[in-house]
Amino acid sequence: MPASPIVRTGSAEVLLADLVDRLERRLRGATAGITPDHHSHPHGIDDGTDDDPTACGGKGRTIVGLTGAPGSGKSTLAASLEDQLRDRGMLAGTVPMDGFHLSNAVLDQLDRHGRKGAPDTFDVAGYLSALDRVRASGCPDVLVPVYRRDLHEPVAAGTLVRGSGVVLTEGNYLALDRGGWAGARARIDLLILLDVPEAEIATRLVARHQDFGRSAVDAGHWVRTVDLPNARLVTACAHRCDEIWQLHAARP
Repeated sequence: MPASPIVRTGSAEVLLADLVDRLERRLRGATAGITPDHHSHPHGIDDGTDDDPTACGGKGRTIVGLTGAPGSGKSTLAASLEDQLRDRGMLAGTVPMDGFHLSNAVLDQLDRHGRKGAPDTFDVAGYLSALDRVRASGCPDVLVPVYRRDLHEPVAAGTLVRGSGVVLTEGNYLALDRGGWAGARARIDLLILLDVPEAEIATRLVARHQDFGRSAVDAGHWVRTVDLPNARLVTACAHRCDEIWQLHAARP
């Protein structure tokens, strides 16, 4: 974990292109057998030779995490990064944190359905176990669950991690230091937080909930009572990330 995160500003296109280049250098270094100390560099992945990836027949897996508050744009950025990594032949797979949502039935049983999305509405131990399996020697195939927004439920074995390369994980609580989540940070090689002003997050979330069928009143209430408290938990742990990205629109 870095002494303090690097703050990067720019358009998503520019920052993603730079990240993919850094990851490619790192993977080339792993192929060449470079295995320096994981903690030697204070700011995560830099020139491709900072960390020792899990051994996979001379290659390795690098776990990259994207985190941030609800509504910060993580899913959109993750999808773009996933596409770019796949195009360069660097993607081993994804481990989406949202796949570890508790089912609606279990949320009802635990009386937590009214705050679905809070840190204690996920199978944290299951998520950590999946990351451990992904990091295991030999790069085993790992099936992990996904979250289906059309069903509002997690679906088991929804995606496959296979081979060497980058494994992308995305979710709100990857830097959280409480409620069983602290172990996630130790399992992620490079953790990036998207920094978005709270007022902008609130506007986006109200619109999102209305798109899902809530009234304006219900959407506003959910954002105030559930989403924004969760967002503040995320922001409070920004110091545990390697990089903080502040995005602005690309210049025409």
